[in-house]
Amino acid sequence: MIRRRNIGFTLVELLVVIGIIALLISILIPALSGAKKQANDVKCKSNLRQIGQALMLYGNNNNGYIIPSYHMTGVTGGADVPLDGWAPIMDRDKYIRGDRSLDPTVFLCPETMDIEGAASGQTGTGVGNPRGWMDWPFSRNGTANVPVTIPQRGFDRIIRVGYWINADNPIGAGAVVEPDTYYTASVGYGPSIAGNGPSGQPQPAGRIIGYSKQTKMRRPSLVIALADGVYAGRQRDTRIGITNSRIGYRHGKGTQPGNSLANVVFADGHVESIAGDKFPRSTGGTGVTLAMVKEDNLGGKPTVYANPERTLGP
Repeated sequence: MIRRRNIGFTLVELLVVIGIIALLISILIPALSGAKKQANDVKCKSNLRQIGQALMLYGNNNNGYIIPSYHMTGVTGGADVPLDGWAPIMDRDKYIRGDRSLDPTVFLCPETMDIEGAASGQTGTGVGNPRGWMDWPFSRNGTANVPVTIPQRGFDRIIRVGYWINADNPIGAGAVVEPDTYYTASVGYGPSIAGNGPSGQPQPAGRIIGYSKQTKMRRPSLVIALADGVYAGRQRDTRIGITNSRIGYRHGKGTQPGNSLANVVFADGHVESIAGDKFPRSTGGTGVTLAMVKEDNLGGKPTVYANPERTLGP
């Protein structure tokens, strides 16, 4: 009588196979996660290139004037002074369409966190807030930013945005303003108070911020227009981990300043990444000297200033 040998796996063999599968999964999951982050980085840069091209087209169609960060009246805003915003302007004027969802749109980096980044008017100390989003248009309700539509001006829907614009944005109180300091500005803010402007030169009271012009930028290829982040302004607080920083370091390989990256589109439309310990700062930051600001912005480096030599000196 011939006995048939049962064919199957022993317990040891099964454990070996399971161990191999677990090892392969542990190797593949980080690789897949890294591939997804890399794809999102590419998509974010594509978004910024499209926006950069639209910004230049807007200027060409508007006599060389740069799109404002928003239009306003007065210095503090309020429920009766809704602020439109650069993204709603692009949406209304059919340069780029957007919406209020977190579904991928050109106005949202794919790595945007589902956090209302400036709900109280600032990003504060919340590490995720600069990596979140902001809804435009909005009205300033005390210190809160409340999304609203402005149908009388053609803004009939709210646009969710995950990028920061490099603008003169002194809303909230009377401030000294100096024209064409940054890439763009909050058009209509004022009247300003008297004092020394960003360049250190005396500026008169009573100014109303107007439109910035493309011709005021000395080197458009170095002037930051937009970056990962939320809202506008506070160029003095751009580094990662700084209270009220509005730059969202969504990319890179870690959470430390040197390997956390923000994608940036420049005034000439090209895109780069800037590390969290290299993003240029303006004057006025705590512990930041003029020498440090010059080191950040001069010498052929990316800059937050429309004309850093004019503002900071040689």
